[in-house]
Amino acid sequence: MTSLRKCTLALLILGLLGAAAGTVPGHAQERDTTRPPPIVPGLEVPLQPQQSDVPYVPTSKPVVNRMLELANVDSTDVVYDLGSGDGRIVIEAARKYGARGVGIEIDPDLVQKARKKARRAGVSDLVEFRQGDLFEADISEATVVTVYLLPSVNKKLRPKLFRQLDPGTPVVSHDFDMGEWTPKKTVEMDGDTVYLWTIPREVPEQLEEAGQ
Repeated sequence: MTSLRKCTLALLILGLLGAAAGTVPGHAQERDTTRPPPIVPGLEVPLQPQQSDVPYVPTSKPVVNRMLELANVDSTDVVYDLGSGDGRIVIEAARKYGARGVGIEIDPDLVQKARKKARRAGVSDLVEFRQGDLFEADISEATVVTVYLLPSVNKKLRPKLFRQLDPGTPVVSHDFDMGEWTPKKTVEMDGDTVYLWTIPREVPEQLEEAGQ
């Protein structure tokens, strides 16, 4: 066997041994795609598809405006919209009242759409949209909460509202109530209903559990 062939064979064996061990000397390694990418400050976290329990149905502009009016939104508020869809509620709160806004939405395509709409409306400095499960989100800084969810989801959400929001915080829902929690005000609007509650200082025991 010539020296050249011996050298070639040795390099081939070395390469195979290196591949079995997970590295090949002198070669750049491929990224381990089973691990999540590192979070780099200043960069948006990559959006991951997740399954929603609620179909997306946009709230009409008159209803959006009425929801914000019922909550007495002003420039001192931080409006959280849980299940924010294309972002129209928090964008309108920022555009019309100068309020800060946070949208929590599980659908990454809707989050991207909301961010584009906020840029077009010129309120990107006031609002942000986070992709994620609304039940896992920290909403404790909210001074107003808006929702357009299903009745079963509203009931499941209710204990979280009581735990994380300060007494007196307005909670406004489009179309669906929250079970036995009696609204402070109910407004009918040509086939739409808007409900307003405020977080009580003392939560009735029968309301503390989900599903009541």
